[in-house]
Amino acid sequence: MKTNIIVQKFGGSSVKDGPTRLKALQHVKLAVSQGNKVIVVVSAFRSRQTPYATDALLNLVHGDQNKLSNRERDMLMSVGETISATVFTELAREQGLTAMALTGHDAGIITSNEFQNAKILKVDPQPIQNAFKKVDVVVVTGFQGATKNGQITTLGRGGSDVSAVALGAALKTKRVDIFTDVEGIMTADPRLVTHARCLKIIGYNELANLAINGARVIHPQAVEIAKQANLPMHIRATYQSPTELETLVTNQLAPIKRYRSVTGIAHQTGLTQFSVSTNEDTSAEIFQLLATHKLSIDFISITRHRVVFNLVNGAASNAKKLLSRENIAYQTITDCAKVSIVGAGMSGTPGITARIVTTLLANHIDILQSADSYTTIWILIKQSDLKTALNVLHDEFLNVYQHIKVQEQ
Repeated sequence: MKTNIIVQKFGGSSVKDGPTRLKALQHVKLAVSQGNKVIVVVSAFRSRQTPYATDALLNLVHGDQNKLSNRERDMLMSVGETISATVFTELAREQGLTAMALTGHDAGIITSNEFQNAKILKVDPQPIQNAFKKVDVVVVTGFQGATKNGQITTLGRGGSDVSAVALGAALKTKRVDIFTDVEGIMTADPRLVTHARCLKIIGYNELANLAINGARVIHPQAVEIAKQANLPMHIRATYQSPTELETLVTNQLAPIKRYRSVTGIAHQTGLTQFSVSTNEDTSAEIFQLLATHKLSIDFISITRHRVVFNLVNGAASNAKKLLSRENIAYQTITDCAKVSIVGAGMSGTPGITARIVTTLLANHIDILQSADSYTTIWILIKQSDLKTALNVLHDEFLNVYQHIKVQEQ
């Protein structure tokens, strides 16, 4: 008889203290009661009061100013997840579940040797399969794995999502549940947008575009792995009951009752726009110069006489010094924000860009730069205009009450 396995991933805010861990455990107990074996992937505690959170561990060695190698930093940063997994395992046993804790390495996660930002090379399903012969719940440390030589690695910020989905794909689980502190995938950031709401269903490509462009509910790489494995994901809040809102991420989209051109709006802040005058010979040299100094640029526009690109504010100061040193003239606009309008339904739909431009200009918001693809339109604006821009664009494309009003007219 085939064993049904699901993955449940709990982020740092879902395991930060005793009450939140008990709430998370309710979801695990329900899944076990329904006949499932459960892989629980946990992040480090996210709380200012605990000395085991990732940032607190880094503060022990003077944060970013530490003198440790990347390999040694991974040794330190992996401790938070290890503590979280063992604490959660003890709680599961206290609540009557049979459970076992495994590190990422114990669970079969083999990574590259790019310490601090390792990539998962493969997942051996055998260790967890063997564990399930003895227990119903296997608690795995997120965010970490090990090289082929057994050296501890971490997967970068948000890496627990990647751990969870990679395990789900390797063990061919029914689904992966991502538990977080929001209801699911929202149409926009609810902290800034008044009418933001939870999406009931979304495709992999749309979610990946939202995640890449600033929506922080899930890691983009996790979405890509789920897409390749055709692995359904449920994204929901830990504090909610199983009957409440959640977002289903799948290729099998439900029939759309009302045509949806735009699915969601994401944003990124803290950008500086660079404008550099060029000729045919210097454009490539500028990009090579930036790449050599490991400056990752974004939102690029190229014409015969000008190159425009954006950098996060921290990297922008380095770029200014570099360009000045090479006697390259440039202009900048600081404190910018990128707004990304995402929707598979935009492809082949006329008038989307016109509505964006009209809406922003009607609210006296200057467009500093724009670009588009089949499913995403990007707009660069001043950061001081961000909240207004997000709300008026959301009302234009995603406010369900406004659409109902338009249809009635």
